[in-house]
Amino acid sequence: MRMEPPSIRARLDRAGMVISGLCALHCVASIVLVSVLGLGGQFLLAPAIHRVGLVLALLIAAVAIGWGALRHRKPAPFVVAMMGLTFMGGALAVPHGAEEALLTIIGVALVSLGHILNLRHTHGALSGGA
Repeated sequence: MRMEPPSIRARLDRAGMVISGLCALHCVASIVLVSVLGLGGQFLLAPAIHRVGLVLALLIAAVAIGWGALRHRKPAPFVVAMMGLTFMGGALAVPHGAEEALLTIIGVALVSLGHILNLRHTHGALSGGA
């Protein structure tokens, strides 16, 4: 049986999950490196990194989850991902530190969950399942 390569939308969902994981890793590594070792504060805590990350997450989620929602007609992936993006946006409004990291990690976890739900619902819609 021949396996088909993943669709562009599925690849975007997977990219969204990887980027979410890297973002969470960035948050934890930043706290450890800056607070424990005093290294990298100028670069790791730069506001531009967080703004670019949010824009990237927003674009990937909009295309992948929006496209998926048109196929499977399930609101959960969209709602969960948008809650996550809201948390990520809220993290930009607070000073650097534990509160920002917590909001960001909650946000990226929800965005990643939205991508997972989107993949599951789209796969179900394509195979004739729920």
